[in-house]
Order: sequence, then C-alpha cells, then structure tokens
Amino acid sequence: MSKKTLPGITRRQILTFSAASAVLGAAKAANAVSLKGTPTWSPFDSSPPPQIETDGWVFFNDAEAAALEAIVDRLIPADNLSIGGKEAGCAVFIDRQMVGFYGTYERLYMQGPFQPGTPEQGDQSPLVPQQRYRIGLAALEEYTQKNFKKSFKDLSGDQQDEVLSGLESGKIDLNASSFKNPIDSTLFFAIVLKNTMEGFFADPIYGGNRNMVSWKMLGFPGARYDYREYIGKHNQKLDLEPLSISGGDAWKVSKS
Repeated sequence: MSKKTLPGITRRQILTFSAASAVLGAAKAANAVSLKGTPTWSPFDSSPPPQIETDGWVFFNDAEAAALEAIVDRLIPADNLSIGGKEAGCAVFIDRQMVGFYGTYERLYMQGPFQPGTPEQGDQSPLVPQQRYRIGLAALEEYTQKNFKKSFKDLSGDQQDEVLSGLESGKIDLNASSFKNPIDSTLFFAIVLKNTMEGFFADPIYGGNRNMVSWKMLGFPGARYDYREYIGKHNQKLDLEPLSISGGDAWKVSKS
C-alpha cells in the first residue's frame, strides 16, 4: 500500500494530528474537562505550614535561643549586601521547624538499625532534629563554659568563629565522655548550618527571610505563578518586587 501523504500536508503535521486526536480521545473517555480562566485556589490547602500564634519561642528556651541567634549571626554575618542571620529570622525559622513534622522526622523511617555508614549513605544517626538541637546546644554551653568561662553568645566574634570552625572540622569533640550531653560535633554543626541557610532563603511564611531580604538581594521574584507578560522580555532587568506564598496584590490576574 502506498504511504504517500496528502498534497500540502507534511509527515510532521500528520503525526501532530494523530497525537492530538489520541489526547482528545483519551480526554473524552475520561470525561475530562478543560479549565477556562483562572482557577481559584488557596496556598497550602493540603499541607499548611505550622500555625504559630505567638511571637515568642515555641521550642527553644531563652538560653538556647540566645545561643542559636549568636550562631546564625556568625554563619551569616551582616554586610553591605544584607542583614545578618539573626535579624533575618533564621533562628525563628529553625524554632518553628522544630515543632513541625521536620523536628521529629515524622515522615522518615526512624526504626533502625542505626549503624555507621559510608559518606554516600548519608546521615545514619538515630537523633531527630529536636534532639540534635537540645543536646547540641547544651553540649556547646558545657564546652564554652569549660574553656572560656562564658556562654557562646558572650564570646567575641573571633572566639565564636573559632568554636564554630572547630565544630565543623571535628576538632572540638562534643562527644567526649566528660560531657553530660554528648553529640557528634560535625553532625550538630551540619544541621545548624543547613537549617540556617534554609531559614535565610525560605519563604517568609515559615518565619525566616524576614521582609524577603535574601530574595531582594538576589533579585528573586518569589512565589509568582503567572509570568506570561514577561516571557518575551529577554535579557531585561525586571525589578519585580518579590512575593511570599501568602500572596499579594500582584497575584491578581489583569483582565487584558
């Protein structure tokens, strides 16, 4: 049988028509409907962020919070580009995460066996984030009191940097038998660093990135769902005001 195409119709068009017909047929069979206009929806309908009704600390006590704020301010110090980690709300972000499912690793398998693994296998600790912070901050207090006769928050900036570098490298051993609250130093430093960065760049709805400071610094437009009017604007500086997931006036679709 001849496989000639119809005059004026290319093989690519025939394939396109066939694909479109298949999709339409499947949609009809499934009683599919097409949406017209802008569907109405609310952010986090199925997975809302923790609703915190207080401006205070919800997991950390005052001493823990003070130490954590000092840590995040050394990990992200203020400079000519942005405010520091404390003012940006990184410690608040971590505090809020501790009372959510992340704080207990609720969505992870945590029944063991817990055995030392290879670097490729990742974290093998039985400690959940709540325990890592509570134990780690207590061990840090023990260490600085023993070696500096002060709490971490009262050390000079250079001393704080020295301690944090020691935790990161493992040179400072918070797992020593002399500590009442032993914890692997590198494990403790790693989670604090990771969560601090998350708090600095996450949506402000979670407590950090106050006033969207990091997004403004980077020029990130935030949680905008409609970029249609900008698609053709290549290599142009748009200077879009960033938006949180919680919404804003710019979420409204113009009727043009």
